[in-house]
Amino acid sequence: MVSFDLDKQNGVLILRPSGPLAAGDFTQVAAVVDPFIGSHGKLEALIIEAAHFPGWENFGAAVQHLRFIRDHHKDVAKIAIVTDSPLGSVAEHIGSHFIAAEVRHFPAAQAAEARPWAAV
Repeated sequence: MVSFDLDKQNGVLILRPSGPLAAGDFTQVAAVVDPFIGSHGKLEALIIEAAHFPGWENFGAAVQHLRFIRDHHKDVAKIAIVTDSPLGSVAEHIGSHFIAAEVRHFPAAQAAEARPWAAV
């Protein structure tokens, strides 16, 4: 399950996973983000705020997640991962090799620093 907000003025999408991710979560996000990208060309930033990585509901959800990344990574300038999970650092290092966006990990205590970084 994921909640999200799109700051249309700044082109920043904030995702807040709160339970295992479902395939439908990515469909809901895409329904909001795709029209914005279509009219603005890209998202300035994606901020993922999660105390820990919640995993996926099932294999289909993991596949849908990978498809979402594949279809959108070139449309995002920056990705801030706000988490205390060790996966945050791993995602920062691995993501820089496979996706077009600049990726940075922020510990949860530095969440307030993620938004200004993302908005620049």
